[in-house]
Amino acid sequence: MIGLIYESNLSYSKGLYRVRKRINQSNLLLISDLPQAIFKAIESIKIHRYWLEYYILHHPEYLYSLSPVKVEEKAPRIIKLAAFAAELMNVGPMAAIPGALAELGVEVMIREGGLVNLIENGGEISAFSLKPINVGVYAGKSPLSGKIGFHLTKDDFPIGIATSSSTITHALSFGEADATIIIADSSSIADAAATAVCNVVKGSDIEASIQSGLELAENLPYVRGALIIRDKYAGLVGKLPQFIKFNGSINEIFKASLYEVLPNKKFL
Repeated sequence: MIGLIYESNLSYSKGLYRVRKRINQSNLLLISDLPQAIFKAIESIKIHRYWLEYYILHHPEYLYSLSPVKVEEKAPRIIKLAAFAAELMNVGPMAAIPGALAELGVEVMIREGGLVNLIENGGEISAFSLKPINVGVYAGKSPLSGKIGFHLTKDDFPIGIATSSSTITHALSFGEADATIIIADSSSIADAAATAVCNVVKGSDIEASIQSGLELAENLPYVRGALIIRDKYAGLVGKLPQFIKFNGSINEIFKASLYEVLPNKKFL
């Protein structure tokens, strides 16, 4: 029960505990059926962030590089995990850090015995659950934003879901997609892949730009599928979870994603 004391904004509804937590640049949402799993995950993420910051202090190229960086075998696990994903996708290692932190946090939740384990870190999701979870898509100015999502079942887990966008995040992107959503085996790989795919979705021919992104996503390792949204157009490739439809307005959905997250309404 120490987690209940430590996190003053921890809430409980329908058998699940939830907490929104900011740790420096990490804006986290944690959901589990066990409060101690959430507490342990938060402590783990704090530790991994410490080692990330310490490593960057001595290896600034890790922070600034837009291409893969070789790291030592003795480097901290967070450093190696993100570097591995970045090398697979040919992007800089920081592109995989949010997803890697979520992934490592969920590992701790599972070890604590959680049956429902989800961490969202700034839109990048790592999840393992024995109960279904719905995940909606927020795609900025696109008319499709807030209207569609995925229904995740036990066959989809473990899963990593990541979004890269040129219109709704502060993360560096060279593309023009409103949302590039990647479904992968892990959130670190999904995170790096989303950056790589979003970077090629650009140009005045919107449909051709989406096709370029889909062709890249189809050939990336450990990527199950991709959904790319740009303006009123959307394209998909690979094996995606079951689609579902949402009816709420964009403002209501975005508010729900920040303050009223339910086990069947989690929005990117």
